[in-house]
Amino acid sequence: MPYVLGIDIGNTTTTASVVRRRGIDWAHPETVALDAGAATVPSVLRLSAHGDLTVGASTSDGGGRAVRGFVRRVGDDVPVVLGGEAYPAQTLTAMLAGWVVEQVRATEGGPAEAVVVSHPAGWGPHRRELLRRALWEFEVPGVTLLPCPVTIAEGHAARGFAGDLAAVYALGGETFEGALVRRNDDGTYAPLGLPLGLPGCGGAEFVAELTDHVRAVLARELSALDGQWADAAARELPSACERAAHELSVAPQADVVLDLPTGPARVPVSRAEFEEMIRPAVRATVDLLLRAVHSAGLEPARLDGVLLAGGATRVPLVAELLHASLPGPVQVAPDPQLVAAAGAALAARQVVAPRPRVPAPRPGADPVGVAGVRVGRAAVARVPAGGRGARHDEHGDDGFPGAPPPRPPVRIAPLELPRASRLASLRRRGREGSVR
Repeated sequence: MPYVLGIDIGNTTTTASVVRRRGIDWAHPETVALDAGAATVPSVLRLSAHGDLTVGASTSDGGGRAVRGFVRRVGDDVPVVLGGEAYPAQTLTAMLAGWVVEQVRATEGGPAEAVVVSHPAGWGPHRRELLRRALWEFEVPGVTLLPCPVTIAEGHAARGFAGDLAAVYALGGETFEGALVRRNDDGTYAPLGLPLGLPGCGGAEFVAELTDHVRAVLARELSALDGQWADAAARELPSACERAAHELSVAPQADVVLDLPTGPARVPVSRAEFEEMIRPAVRATVDLLLRAVHSAGLEPARLDGVLLAGGATRVPLVAELLHASLPGPVQVAPDPQLVAAAGAALAARQVVAPRPRVPAPRPGADPVGVAGVRVGRAAVARVPAGGRGARHDEHGDDGFPGAPPPRPPVRIAPLELPRASRLASLRRRGREGSVR
């Protein structure tokens, strides 16, 4: 069955979604199981003992044979070392994208009609071009790159969000991004204003705060350990705290349990305690989102809503502080980790079968004031006259003072992936259906 593919490669996890064509209609986005039935796979590349390149985390990661966090380093002149060899970060990102494409191709029985890969909001032309070239080098052609806030908005729109102007709050495992998007007159979204990010802020930091707390509570017991027990406790504690943090997203209390020589050590943690630990970090992300709103010359009251994405947004404190700071509704998907990939797949559908444009409204019809400009509900919000366009990164200015940036081509050739020795091991793993 013909299909299009959306891929979201995050700093910590990668997700994918497909939209299948059924005659003249399109189905809803479906999440692709990339890791033994799981909806997400760690954004990790590693070399096996036999020298094969594989995707996903492993308990044996280490010794320079596994790399993670390379997406944020795209554009960095310092290469990433894997197995003693140096690779540009964009090369590793393209290899991971190629592996996803091959996994889906093997499952679906053929290539996608279009592929959209989301990228961080702060990327400008330089970084996008680096990744685009890397994708071509590894024979992953015809990929459309879109900013993550746009794919997030597309994902929420498919779930019923009908606003024209929205703030996007993306809090993942290790990074926060806040940005604005506006709806075009064909129903798609485009960036607006200045996106702002906060590296190092996310679910991993929340778990680290909880880990420090539990370590302090168990200081006497842990200090008495030595040798193998001390090493085992050091490895087990972060995982136990991560499980408790996930549980606290839905429960008022959770226990962090460690197996010690004297028996299980149990540290109860309430949601209120956990939220006090992470409140300063969450507060900083909300303040940064407000700065992104003001960078476009807008007041928060102009927003039609706040769109959430990223696994760390499951923490109830996030929605609580956003509700207190921004007047519009806060939109949360059942699984916020999957929103960007679903939106990317919907954008890929738009590449193949673009929606018709809505005629511009008559003057004075259904006015919505944005920065002094009267627009209809189907029209886009415009950057204030004389205002500065959005600078996405230090490599180039992506300002759009008038019209939004150009959309992808209306039609691209079906994605074909000829065999290449550099991706042979990835393709072999894809055909075998194994991810470790």
